[in-house]
Amino acid sequence: MKSNQAATRSNFLTGFLLHIHPKKVAAETLRFSLSFGLGGMSASLLLLLFITGILQILSYNSDASDAYISVTQMYENGSFGGWTRNIHYWSGNLLVIVALLHCCRVFLTGAATGKRGLNWLVGLVLLGLVLFANFTGYLLPWDQLAFWAVTIFTGMLEYIPLIGENIVHLLRGGDEISPVTLTIFYAIHTGILPFCFVIFVFYHFWLIRKSGGLVRRHENSGTKPLFVTSAPNLVVREAAVGFILIASILLFAALVDAPLDEIANPSMSPNPAKAAWFFLGFQELLMHFHPAYAILVLPAILFVCMVLLPFWQSAALPQGYWFGGGSGKKLALWSCLAGAVITFGAVLFDESIKTAGGTTATDSVTRGLLPLGILLLFFAVCYVLLTAKLKFTKAQAVMAGFLFSLTSLSCLTIVAVWLRGAGMKLILPF
Repeated sequence: MKSNQAATRSNFLTGFLLHIHPKKVAAETLRFSLSFGLGGMSASLLLLLFITGILQILSYNSDASDAYISVTQMYENGSFGGWTRNIHYWSGNLLVIVALLHCCRVFLTGAATGKRGLNWLVGLVLLGLVLFANFTGYLLPWDQLAFWAVTIFTGMLEYIPLIGENIVHLLRGGDEISPVTLTIFYAIHTGILPFCFVIFVFYHFWLIRKSGGLVRRHENSGTKPLFVTSAPNLVVREAAVGFILIASILLFAALVDAPLDEIANPSMSPNPAKAAWFFLGFQELLMHFHPAYAILVLPAILFVCMVLLPFWQSAALPQGYWFGGGSGKKLALWSCLAGAVITFGAVLFDESIKTAGGTTATDSVTRGLLPLGILLLFFAVCYVLLTAKLKFTKAQAVMAGFLFSLTSLSCLTIVAVWLRGAGMKLILPF
């Protein structure tokens, strides 16, 4: 009887794994350097978040008068609840990084176009869900750090023309952050988002299965690629990466507690008041651009470009090759270096103008239309230079623009996290 039950469980697990994987995959796609296991890491982190989230529901109280106390009680006498919260917090933050790197990997290995284009769009939806889940979960401890981070970001959304105030009112449940906001965020975080994740994650895996697994190189030698069964060849590798990642998080969470400030106090704002770290790049943009351009125009341009990528003819890199090959690797490196140098240089230059009494970020021409025009002209000139003069492909030129933009946003986040002090003044390390 026991052997039959064990066999049944084994068959169920094997059937489930084969359902979300192709029966066979190209042996070439098993190499770790193709994907670095980022997709599997994202799935492992989501599983860990689901389990620890359910465990926290057992002890967390979403009522504003008791929310903070219920969180602090998780840490009393070194209880299991505190460790669970630590795991949940660090897994959520790491998922933002891993999911973003996974999207970059898909783009940089030419897996975002053709029949995989739909899955690229699903991946963008999942990335948005990851950010929204972290955002809604950020408020739940109801401490000063969470309260003012959410206050700052929702305040940023007010700058969106026409609909900004309505969006903020919908999220806050009123004009200000209040106990109603906590209830709304808790309902979204624990009720709506998990359902959305289940639907889109399984759809994401199904589309990968339909595409035959990970993207692979298309050789012209005429030899047929070697295919191997997913189980155990792929499954064992994914399990190894997932278990190592989970073990690392469990150990880290045992050593480092998740941040927890004093209880939320609407009448006492910290200095500086910052958004959550994954939105700080946009808060830094507000220091240099007109609010409508920083919160709407620039993010919208980047988002539209990413959505249209699968439909942009000849914009895809060769499948299975990082950066499109040897010349693309050098271009990628120079694009990242240029993005870092120009971004940090622009921040310093803009700070010197403001220090000298120049224009403010509320000037829609000098802080909006003019710099946007210069930025678009810069990208256009670089595109022509790369394709016409330096003989890079269209896809490589698009890649350069993508990496430049991503590096620039990363640098703005670094500035906002570590170089902005009291009053959001720039504090240089030298």
